[in-house]
Amino acid sequence: MKKVLMVLTSHQHLENTDSKTGVWLGEFTEPYYTFLDNGFIVVLASPAGGEPPVDPMSKLVEHITASNRRFHEDPDAQRLFSNTLMLDTLEADSFDALFYPGGHGPLWDLARNAISGKLILDFLSAGKPVGTVCHGPAALLKAAALQPGLLRGKRITAFTNAEEMLTGRMDHIPYQLESALKELGADFHSATVPFTTHVETDGLLITGQNPLSSGPTARAVIQLLGAVGELGRVDPLP
Repeated sequence: MKKVLMVLTSHQHLENTDSKTGVWLGEFTEPYYTFLDNGFIVVLASPAGGEPPVDPMSKLVEHITASNRRFHEDPDAQRLFSNTLMLDTLEADSFDALFYPGGHGPLWDLARNAISGKLILDFLSAGKPVGTVCHGPAALLKAAALQPGLLRGKRITAFTNAEEMLTGRMDHIPYQLESALKELGADFHSATVPFTTHVETDGLLITGQNPLSSGPTARAVIQLLGAVGELGRVDPLP
């Protein structure tokens, strides 16, 4: 049975406001159940361990999804979510894939976390897929700092500057993720219409643009693992 490590943010504070952020709930629940329903074991971790903060906006009625409702009726999933493992206790050797949900939180902690950055590099060097969605690709910034040139020419996506502006949080974040990825040489692509599904796969790196891309990004990871199983190791990123 394949095992995926899902890394969640521990950060909840936005800048210049009393509003909070954290994990975007649907970006956790949709991939979680996608992996679970396809026979995966899912292990949850975060930089601080314990229960990650959840962005209050992701709990609003207009953002409730079928996977969110399933989560609220699933005590086992709630227990795992409330007791995420400390990120520094885990190694790539124990897993088949790595996955980062979003929420604005990763812009702060996962983008600067050396343990997370090294873990990404360990997965890639071992020929194992790394999936990220929405603001989850912020974790790639630290990996690229540890291995300069990592993202140069890589076809990826993430929450766009246009989407950031439409959320009204532009003044409450430290930087725009799309711009930061482009500055590192990433070949950035996105959907023509904001907030619609878009996924990019480049080698072992799978990125999704926004909340609606969460399930498709997880499915792309699963498909890539199937290809790895049939064809042998995929060439890791340089």
